[in-house]
Amino acid sequence: MAKILIIEDDLDTIAILNRFLTKNGYAIITANTGNKGIALFDSEKPDVVLCDYRLGDMDGKQVLEHINQTGGNEKLIFITGYSDVKVAVEVMKNGAFDYVTKPLLPEEILLTIKKALLAKDGEPYDANRHTSLVSPTRTKKSNNNSSAKYIDAKSKSATEMYRQIDLVAQTNYSVIIHGESGTGKESVAQRIHEKSKRSGKPFIAVDCGALSKELAASELFGHEKGSFTGAINNKTGSFELANGGTIFLDEIANLPYDVQVSLLRVVQERKVKKVGSEKEVSIDVRIIVASNERLDEVVAKGKFREDLYYRFNEFGITIEPLRARKEDVMQFAEFFLDKAAEELGKDMEAFTPDVVDAFMHYNWPGNLRELNNVVKRSALLSSGNVVELSALPQEIIHHQKFYPSEDQQQPEEKRFFTVPKLGSDNLNIKKAALNAEYELIMGTLQKVQFNKSKAAKLLNIDRKTLYNKMSAYGILTEEA
Repeated sequence: MAKILIIEDDLDTIAILNRFLTKNGYAIITANTGNKGIALFDSEKPDVVLCDYRLGDMDGKQVLEHINQTGGNEKLIFITGYSDVKVAVEVMKNGAFDYVTKPLLPEEILLTIKKALLAKDGEPYDANRHTSLVSPTRTKKSNNNSSAKYIDAKSKSATEMYRQIDLVAQTNYSVIIHGESGTGKESVAQRIHEKSKRSGKPFIAVDCGALSKELAASELFGHEKGSFTGAINNKTGSFELANGGTIFLDEIANLPYDVQVSLLRVVQERKVKKVGSEKEVSIDVRIIVASNERLDEVVAKGKFREDLYYRFNEFGITIEPLRARKEDVMQFAEFFLDKAAEELGKDMEAFTPDVVDAFMHYNWPGNLRELNNVVKRSALLSSGNVVELSALPQEIIHHQKFYPSEDQQQPEEKRFFTVPKLGSDNLNIKKAALNAEYELIMGTLQKVQFNKSKAAKLLNIDRKTLYNKMSAYGILTEEA
């Protein structure tokens, strides 16, 4: 029985992972700090280490350094937030096996652990294991050119968007990308960067919605050692890391207002000053921002600086939601199936006609990311080489129940998901509470079009707690 060490400072996440992995036949040991994790690593000699990149007492680099020093055959898998993915990719080159992003998907974790256990010692990290939703590296059916880096959707709105990307990429204009959660805003930003003269320089993505008010300035601009409690080392901010290239600021509308003031000077002067430093550093970066909300509407509400908005608004691109371009659904679904089959080592060929029908009638509130997750899950659950209806999540199989047609729309306050009944026998208070919590979370996510920052705010919980609850209930939607 393979032994897995989980190092995670969130006790709810530990409990969920412990339950899930134990049921799948693994021996689990856990630690809620980096130091305890290292001690358990030395004494227990696990086969795989599943480690949160950001721990209370240290970061994942320090855990990796310790593991590397032992010279053992253990495989380290990082758990990262959206804003840490770029850093995680870098540390892969230093010996970590792979990473998974939050919100955690049970099937993805299980698959990654299995790959780690099967991998040959010393296998190098393959960056192509993690590709963006609109930036695939290879496809068998959905694109005849196996060397093509992008899959181009065929809808009229997508074609126009690609034309705009090609035009603006050759300039240094700042760009605002509007689109619902999961429509591929970061992929559009990457495409602009890769088609520009800056393509050989860094592309740094930052999730502004995940930045706390206290640490936002440090993450963006860096800090000097000792400038505040916890600043034990000098830190280079995201703007400096992107020097010469492109910085992508996702969920820009969620950036704390006082940090917007500091950002305005950076945008105007192209100079950054680290927290705790008097020295300014000149930078040359292209700025691309994205928002789930219309930034002009956020400005009108007084939640975003008007002068900063106009600095960013040199060019705007809007990504239509998947429900508005249904002709693209199966093209992306077929590509995601190719990618899932390659990862799983399975020969997956097609979807049955009833699956195609379900996909075409479903409204895809999580857009491309939801479609990708659903296809990955379905490929994993399928025993043959064809995805059948039974492999789909219940909310898609019974899409008419959850998403009635326009002429059957219910009043807004009634438009909620309904959790499957837990059974009339022995329905106790605890089960009833779980049932009600599931309904509340799903209903809130639906009302805000699966914008998790908004949902967490309405539910009066933080994003990490929402991620953990979504993972526990098996809610498939976008990541970070």
